[in-house]
Amino acid sequence: MTTLAPLLQAFFTDRLMTQYGASPHTIASYRDTLRLLLTHIHQQTGKLPAQLDLTDLDAVTIGEFLHHLETKRGNTVATRNNRLAAIHSLFRYASLRAPEHADLIARVLAIQTKRTATTIVSFLNPTELDALLAAPDTTTWHGCRDHALLTLTAQTGLRVAELTALTTGDLQLGVGAHVYCHGKGRKDRCTPLTAHTVNILTSWLTTHRPADTNPLFTTRRGTRLSHDAVSGLVAKHAATAARTCPSLQVKHITPHTLRHTAAMNLLHAGVDITVIALWLGHETPATTRIYLHADMALKEQAIARTTPPNTDPTRYQASDDLLAFLEQL
Repeated sequence: MTTLAPLLQAFFTDRLMTQYGASPHTIASYRDTLRLLLTHIHQQTGKLPAQLDLTDLDAVTIGEFLHHLETKRGNTVATRNNRLAAIHSLFRYASLRAPEHADLIARVLAIQTKRTATTIVSFLNPTELDALLAAPDTTTWHGCRDHALLTLTAQTGLRVAELTALTTGDLQLGVGAHVYCHGKGRKDRCTPLTAHTVNILTSWLTTHRPADTNPLFTTRRGTRLSHDAVSGLVAKHAATAARTCPSLQVKHITPHTLRHTAAMNLLHAGVDITVIALWLGHETPATTRIYLHADMALKEQAIARTTPPNTDPTRYQASDDLLAFLEQL
């Protein structure tokens, strides 16, 4: 066994799990990155992962791997940067455990992240959302489940990981109805539920009848839904809804689209951006500003207050008191 194997094992057990107390999602992400990297090197060199040394992971090899992610696997720049962040974390740990490779480590840590394009978030307008929520056949078990899942997601804006982690005990459907979730970054939050959402969830629980410790949304066999399963059912019902709502045909609908929709509905209702950040579980309101960029209604209100070119600005004149009285009759 070479120096890489014990270093890699200590990175997960000592650094991530013991020192950082990293979440299972972080550990899984780092694991997948390093597994892809070792597999790529094995395919290129023929060396088994257990036979690799730290010197086999030089800056040139890491650069080729990142290029492979984008060109062969079709990963986005954001995914490429996430993979690089995991590699950088490993090499920062290696700088303490293997100082004799300081030059190699410094070269890998010098690999820069790529700049990503900022796109406008996609969300559903009220007509599109109604069409999506009407797509599941609520006379069937799966349709009832999907309808409840879509309604809860569109109203609360929960992330997929938060949604699939919910248990029946996380719901409070009585006075002060809300859903409790353990969110990203170990932040717990409670999100209030509307009467409409409460009614739909009550109907689902009447059909499903799970114990408080059981997952809220399950497969027919009673197992917890996966991320891919949620994405699949959203795509399926979006395709069905597109038959009656043509504007959905040009939109790529994902579970995160419903999260964006919940945020935009709050913004259109006049809710302050800081409250929306708390609602969505954002670390800072700066993250929530993407919804301001996507809101054409706010931009149209702003342009309406400006003075068109080649016109004289006017002052507001109060209406005549008598005319005002007559207008109120």
